[in-house]
Amino acid sequence: MNKVILNNGVEMPQMGYGVYQVSPAECEHCVSDALKVGYRMIDTAQAYHNEEGVGNAVQKSGIDRKEIFLVSKVWISNYGYEKAKTSIDESLRKLQTDYIDLMLLHQPFCDRYGAYRALEEAYKEGKLRAIGVSNFYPDHFIDIAGNMEIVPVVNQVETHVFNQQTEPQQIMEEFGTHIMSWGPFAEGRNGFFTNPLLAGIGAKYGKSVAQVALRWLIQRGVITIPKSTYIERMRQNIDIFDFELTAEDMASIATLDTGKSLFFDHHDAETARMFMERR
Repeated sequence: MNKVILNNGVEMPQMGYGVYQVSPAECEHCVSDALKVGYRMIDTAQAYHNEEGVGNAVQKSGIDRKEIFLVSKVWISNYGYEKAKTSIDESLRKLQTDYIDLMLLHQPFCDRYGAYRALEEAYKEGKLRAIGVSNFYPDHFIDIAGNMEIVPVVNQVETHVFNQQTEPQQIMEEFGTHIMSWGPFAEGRNGFFTNPLLAGIGAKYGKSVAQVALRWLIQRGVITIPKSTYIERMRQNIDIFDFELTAEDMASIATLDTGKSLFFDHHDAETARMFMERR
């Protein structure tokens, strides 16, 4: 498994297992399977309502806690300094751990400054080994990175072959911040799994479309968290370290970029209204 060194010196697996939209009832089982096949980074969030399942799986795995990298995120209903502080402690309780390896702010709305100060304080207290943000567009990101005491180690954003985030990644790198992909398979949209270009490249290496897309992210230095509830697909997703895409392959895949989200634009008024309703 490839690892990256974050801007505070913490080592993080470059690939992990994501549990977005994994129900609380099946989360423990899925995370247990992911750990069995070799994943050592698990990405969850307060808004996923499955931190308990992650914590149960880690506790029952028999794997040393230090070998597992846990990521969670503070939801906007818990933003503001005091509420974020309380929510961090609640996440620690649900995850059954004394520390979280990486805690992110989930969205760039509401009192993100107060919430980030709570992350900074928890980091200094040893409750969090690293802190960062999620879904922060370049303007949001530069604002928080330039004005807070601790620069985010990670910005987790929608990143896949159809929305490649090349320029935002360059901006993050100016601050020593790693880009982390959510939705690496574009949730199957835009004909992802039958894309002829990705399928053709995969045929050369005996790999699937999904494996080619993940390998492309890895070679770009992107941290990624593919999700599947099927153990065989978990194995396939992690089986991408035995081949390497050529420069020609990488350039071909770059032509798929639309430069647009397949989900929502955080600068759009309707998106902002949607998140205000979820507070």
